Amino acid sequence: MARTTERPGERTSERAWASEDVGNIVFLEHVNVTQPDQSLATLFYIVGMGFTRDPYLNVGLHNMWVNLGEQQFHLPTREPQVIPGHIGIVVPDLAALEARLRAVQPALAQTRFRYRAEDGYLAVTCPWGNEFRCYAPHPRFGDMLLGMPYVEFWTRPGTAAGIARFYAQALGAPARLEDGAGAPVARVAVGTHQWLAFRETDAPLPPYDGHHIAIYVANFSGPYAFFQGRGLIMEDVTNHQFRFKELVDPETGAPVFTLEHEVRSMHHPMYRRPLVNRDPAQQPMRYRRGHDAFIPFAG
Repeated sequence: MARTTERPGERTSERAWASEDVGNIVFLEHVNVTQPDQSLATLFYIVGMGFTRDPYLNVGLHNMWVNLGEQQFHLPTREPQVIPGHIGIVVPDLAALEARLRAVQPALAQTRFRYRAEDGYLAVTCPWGNEFRCYAPHPRFGDMLLGMPYVEFWTRPGTAAGIARFYAQALGAPARLEDGAGAPVARVAVGTHQWLAFRETDAPLPPYDGHHIAIYVANFSGPYAFFQGRGLIMEDVTNHQFRFKELVDPETGAPVFTLEHEVRSMHHPMYRRPLVNRDPAQQPMRYRRGHDAFIPFAG
């Protein structure tokens, strides 16, 4: 085994290797938002955004699982849920995405759908108001060519520090408080190149509507004990997972945010399930043999 040696008088700082650490939350798998119309959802997520309907699970008319790289959207049919904040998306070609969105715009004209080019990303709003920021691949997203690197939520003033403490102590995730253009932001590390962010805002926030995220953790029993001991379990362990939705400041016990988490162990049978991703550039008139599938990460 290779060893790192130090010269006389030198001492390697543990902090220098902190970037190699991975916290207890190892993977952000899906975001679940309900929406009322599967045909419009197909037009937006599949035709416009260029994602792929999961061909194996929830293929009926009352729910749709949508693959983007190694992540998913889960879209049950009910009244629409809207996340206060935005969802970060990586796509292989922003120009191709903009062309697809332009093509579906007339059919979505009577909805909240819109898009615009910003500095460094394409801002997209789904037919029911969920906001996306779509980026080209970049080293800050690792080798991701298609996927969901982060979700950013708006939160009340004075809560970001408590949210950071919550994730660090309850879930064992590296979390820090940052200055985000004058507003405090709690940034929570997920695996190697994913994260959650909670940005304080003075704007009025809507009541929580039930949207949720799914995460996988390496240490399952520790977080479970934290939530069970505080009476915060909303769904007890079944199929290697439990759920909670109240985030509390560990120092005071005061609620700081509400967001349902589907917390899964790495024994869950769907951990890193291979997802089918198509190449949306494939067209009958310019078909390329062997290019139906898209590889969502750089090889």
